[in-house]
Amino acid sequence: MGDFNLNLQTAEEHLDEDDAEGDVVLGVLDGSTPPEEWVQSVARGNVLFLAIEGDLNKLASGFARDIKDMDGQLMHFRKFLVVSPPGVDINTDDL
Repeated sequence: MGDFNLNLQTAEEHLDEDDAEGDVVLGVLDGSTPPEEWVQSVARGNVLFLAIEGDLNKLASGFARDIKDMDGQLMHFRKFLVVSPPGVDINTDDL
């Protein structure tokens, strides 16, 4: 192998400044959490991974439009609802 110069101490300078912020929030979508709490969590940059317990359409109706209006995404995957904030795409290529 040939020699190459790699300076890891300065590599940080070349990283994108758009680091992801927020957490992955695990929860249960059963109607016990007010829709506004889900919207606020996503607005803060969190990704929601919610176990669905009941009728998804009924349970998500209180916040789905707000998420879409802020350019977030919602994806029903198996028995879960994944909700991402603007700028965080849900990649379904491998499904």
